[in-house]
Parts: sequence; structure tokens; C-alpha cells
Amino acid sequence: MNVEEFREYCLSFKGVHEKMPFPNVTDPYSRNVLCFYIGDKWFCFVNIEVFDFCCIKCQPDKIGELQTDYIGIKPGWHMNKKHWISVYFNQDVPDKKIKELVENSYNIVIKSLTQKDRETLL
Repeated sequence: MNVEEFREYCLSFKGVHEKMPFPNVTDPYSRNVLCFYIGDKWFCFVNIEVFDFCCIKCQPDKIGELQTDYIGIKPGWHMNKKHWISVYFNQDVPDKKIKELVENSYNIVIKSLTQKDRETLL
């Protein structure tokens, strides 16, 4: 999977928009981070230049098992380690599993929205 395929996949979910929220930071890595949102909440982000990993939300009770099963799943970069994981591309996590985890992250955020916000955004 390449960055464009990944981007298209993330944007295929209902109500999703993208934004690069850090254009003025001094760190070049962070400047190139593209975030995928539902409303004003992130469910995934990725560096579009390096495309080394994506950072996604995950149920806390599943994180340990995922990190045991895959070398390419680490604690969330710059995020709350209880709720976020970093999933590395081109390691041992198959593209199908990455997509499943991204969809799961999307669903976690959808469920966190109020009923009114869900109706408005979806």
C-alpha cells in the first residue's frame, strides 16, 4: 500500500475530511502529518512524505495483544498510549489488518460523537 492508496481508503469513510494541522511547526516530520477527521476529532494520521506508519485509535484492552502479535504495532506516537497505536507499514502487519485497524479507529470515534453530531456528519 502506498500513501495515495492509504489516503483514498481513509477518505472513503462517510463524513471524513483531511487536514494538515501543523504547517508552521519547526519539526519537518510533524509539518508533513496529514490527519483524517470526523467532525473535529482525529481517527488517524500519517506522514505523507515518509509514509512510515499511521497512528490510530484502538480499544485499550486490545493494544497489548496487537503489540504481542505484531512487531509493527507500537505505542501511539505523540498520543495517549492508552488509546492510540502506531502501525508501521512494510513490516509484519498485512495491509488487510492495517485497513481493519483504521476502520476500527473510525468506528471508535463515530461512537464517541453525540447522536446529534453523528446525524449532522453522517
